[in-house]
Amino acid sequence: MNLRTLDLNLIRVFHALMREGSVTRAGAQLGLSQPAVSSALGRLRQATGDPLFLRAGNSMVPTAQAQRLAPAVAEALAALERAFEENGHVDPTKLRCSFTLMGADFFSLLFMPEFSASVTRLAPQVRLRLLDAARGDIAGLLQTREIDVALEHLPDLPARVCSAPLFRSAFVIAASARNSQIAEAGVKPRAVLPMETFEKLDYAVYSRDGGESGCAVEVLESLGMGDRVALALPHFQATAQAAARSELAALLPCQLAEAVARPLGLRVYRTPVSLPVLELGMFWHEDNEHDPQHRWLRDRIASTMAALDFDACAQRYLH
Repeated sequence: MNLRTLDLNLIRVFHALMREGSVTRAGAQLGLSQPAVSSALGRLRQATGDPLFLRAGNSMVPTAQAQRLAPAVAEALAALERAFEENGHVDPTKLRCSFTLMGADFFSLLFMPEFSASVTRLAPQVRLRLLDAARGDIAGLLQTREIDVALEHLPDLPARVCSAPLFRSAFVIAASARNSQIAEAGVKPRAVLPMETFEKLDYAVYSRDGGESGCAVEVLESLGMGDRVALALPHFQATAQAAARSELAALLPCQLAEAVARPLGLRVYRTPVSLPVLELGMFWHEDNEHDPQHRWLRDRIASTMAALDFDACAQRYLH
């Protein structure tokens, strides 16, 4: 029997005939006429090469082949009913799957530890991993299921990609407490850096491609300061480390700058010019829009982000 050409509605007819033992009663159960049930039985006989049911008085008696098929058919239909009844509901304690996210090391450092702890408490059999943001084309990776969710700043939404906002981030300047130019200007931490000092500093910036692109690179170029990029690195943490060990200043998202400032001996300053605000969000392929497990994942991401309250940090620097 070729299952690819089998009308699965015939399976429901088979199951009803097994339960009722009558073409008439099977039709009443399914909302079909007696001729429609008889026609379906004929197609089943042709597909299986077996009579399946033989008339005995007013009843339809299953053949040995029908009796052999009946338990598997009943189990399959019950499984389908459960699947559709449970559609939209996820019991996290029973989830056995893995999810792959993608994002910059900002998320590796500030988000994933808390997110992992939250998921482990609720769904101990779920496995997580985070791929580096430099992995490749986000839309393509979502399409091929290599990643489930991207955590990114995407001003232009790719086709068939859905999104939800998470938080905003403002750029700040992080520099070593020993930075001579800032010390000479006498600027206190969290104060606004004088424009003349801002323009003289050399910068370490985050860039996936060695300085060809990236938010910080674009910011400096828009100010006519592209030549002040002295070091481009593919990780925010490395950018902060470079500033901590040299005269370079780092342009960093405010949340990350505040998180690493004390451990690295950095001081954080406000910029003398208004810089673009990063709108960070999560992105997923539209094929997963209504998938219950994927929706559960997105809900957990959103609730963890809300608990971390990254927007509060951004507000301090935006005003």
